[in-house]
Amino acid sequence: MLHILNQAILFRHTENSSESNIYDQLKLIKEKRFLNILDKIHQHLTKKDYDLVIKAFLFAYKAHYHKKRDSGEPYISHPIAVAEICANWKLDSEAISAALLHDVIEDEGISKKELEEKFGSEVAKLVDGLSKIDRLEFETKIEQQVASLRKMLLATAKDIRVILIKLADRLHNMRTLNALNSQKRKRISRETIDIYAPIANRLGLNIIFKELQNLCFISIYPNRYKIINRAINSSKENKRELIDRINKDISNALFLSRIKTTIKYDNEKTTFGIYSKMLEQKKIFSEIINIYNVTLIVKKTSECYLALGAIHQLYKPIPGKFKDYISIPKFNGYQSLHTTLIGPYGTTIKFRICTIEMNNIAENGVANRWITYKNNKKESLISSQKRFQSLLDINNKTVNYIDFLEYIKTDLFPDDVYVLTPKGKIISLPKGAITIDFAYAISTEIGNKAISAKIHGEYISLYTKLNSGDKIEIITDNNSSPNIQWIKHVKSGKALSEIRHYLHTIKFKDSIKFGEKLLNRFLQKCGVGIPDKNSKIWEKIIINNNNKSLNELLADIGLGKKTPNIVAQQILSDNEIISSTALAINDIMLIQNSNIIISGKEGTSVNLASCCNPLPGDIIIAGIRPGQGIIVHTFNCKKAITQRNNANEKWINASWDTKTSDHLKANISVIINNDIGILNKLVSEITKAKSNIIQVNMYNDSESTASLQMTLQVKSRDHLAKIIKSIRCIPKVKKIIIREKNQNNYINSYKN
Repeated sequence: MLHILNQAILFRHTENSSESNIYDQLKLIKEKRFLNILDKIHQHLTKKDYDLVIKAFLFAYKAHYHKKRDSGEPYISHPIAVAEICANWKLDSEAISAALLHDVIEDEGISKKELEEKFGSEVAKLVDGLSKIDRLEFETKIEQQVASLRKMLLATAKDIRVILIKLADRLHNMRTLNALNSQKRKRISRETIDIYAPIANRLGLNIIFKELQNLCFISIYPNRYKIINRAINSSKENKRELIDRINKDISNALFLSRIKTTIKYDNEKTTFGIYSKMLEQKKIFSEIINIYNVTLIVKKTSECYLALGAIHQLYKPIPGKFKDYISIPKFNGYQSLHTTLIGPYGTTIKFRICTIEMNNIAENGVANRWITYKNNKKESLISSQKRFQSLLDINNKTVNYIDFLEYIKTDLFPDDVYVLTPKGKIISLPKGAITIDFAYAISTEIGNKAISAKIHGEYISLYTKLNSGDKIEIITDNNSSPNIQWIKHVKSGKALSEIRHYLHTIKFKDSIKFGEKLLNRFLQKCGVGIPDKNSKIWEKIIINNNNKSLNELLADIGLGKKTPNIVAQQILSDNEIISSTALAINDIMLIQNSNIIISGKEGTSVNLASCCNPLPGDIIIAGIRPGQGIIVHTFNCKKAITQRNNANEKWINASWDTKTSDHLKANISVIINNDIGILNKLVSEITKAKSNIIQVNMYNDSESTASLQMTLQVKSRDHLAKIIKSIRCIPKVKKIIIREKNQNNYINSYKN
């Protein structure tokens, strides 16, 4: 204790000698729970590590000095409680220091740089990984919460200590939840049951997992918790006589086999677990609880199998209920033998057989196997660290925050299937996983190219459900690619994110090509081609359309989010004649396929299907296809009937517009140099383009220029484009524009 006080006084003189002392150093050191931490860590930490923890505590105490928790307690009580849990797990000095400091960045405005200067880069990284992202960076609270979770889990993929500290933080918050209002309690509890409890289970922190589940259940459904908990306690009394009988039978059998064993009876399921089973299996309480769970703890691994043989001779095993997690451990290091037997009076008994070390791992998981080596080199279970590496892949392939949350929820559920690669490597997958999940667990490339597989040499489909012990070989084809139907069947978050990422990438590339094609087609009607992709003209257009890149702009055109005529007008805005031509084509687009009426789809690209060539008078139907606009078929078209089952297309009713005439009227103005013979040239070009002039008026704008206001008879958008293109070639033409007069009647008559 004297050493601790001396360290504190030394720290005060070196750090705070020029500042007014805001607390009594001796009282600070006599914080009872902090002294408990020091007592727990002094045996396995060096003096340097010991001093780091004291220094972190003093810094946190000062940072949170004026702050209170919702319960009214000093805020420092929370970091101390979190650090104490970490000390119980025998984590290192950096982790315990980070636990003490875990809220100073987020709540007190301390910078990561300052922490790095005072405590080193490792502690600073841990605290930063635990700190939430600023709410102001996001439009909604859910986005901020998911982004913070994303940040923490990605930090965990690099350092497992991040999630261990976070679980300690969440556990203490759940233990002290009563100080919050009901709505906030339920929100935090639902987040805990969805995310943090599964993570604890994933890491083998079984004791923490069970406590988190029960605390959440109490908060979300307090009355249901009381009823089920009361029933559990009552059932224990009813089971006592039978437990004594089972205990006597097992003890005698193991004694005769000369195996020294500790026998434990416990509930496999928490109160919440029993409640979930009742809902999932639609069973009453007595059907769920009427199963006895027995743990046999022996000294050696070999004795696990001897004990298994002894109880199998005692009670009848249930076929298919034996699992050997000693030979094939779970990814979190869990090892045990599982078997289910029929005991006295037909009672179902679930046995778990393990060594003392295996039982410690079963209860404390990765925390139990955190080892401190000489020279301050730390090492956690590599397998547990790797369990979070898949989150890096999911993060790299996922932009949307909600999708990321969906994927990690899928990926965090307990592993139930353990399968083997041809070389014998164990792969863990979620319950119900299929061959495709296995392929993506090996690598993204193999998953994307998978076409079939073999189990124990026998060919299987990609949709085959896998069982523990299956040895699988994936067969690939370089010309193969993921199928959108796979999304409906896969179970792992990694497979789901990889498939969606691939499909999105392919769709994006196809949309770029289609958008470029549409834009180029429109520009060619104006007599120009699409600018080179390195042209500076794109910089302004990309900014004006709120896009990040040219590819994104072209993809938006291909997907129908932006219209090619508007983008074309921006490209051609520097050329007055070409620009006015583009405006003319833009307006005439409103009458494309004007003899078809599709309610609510004005301005959308409409095309007649070449497979059935619908004509006026046919009964027609229209399909909306992403990237292609509206395709019109006859109602009985075989191709249309087949495509109606495609989930990517939406089908709507369409009809012919009986009011539409065979020819359309277009009103244009042509500004010309007032030279002799110019009118004859205009008439000649219009006639060559197979159009009639319905009306023409000429006005002198000045001595040198005149304006011709013309009403032309046209057949289609392409027809008008050809006429304007022909007029544009006349040297004396200065400008072509759409006339305002009667324009509304023109649009209304032929609106699509």
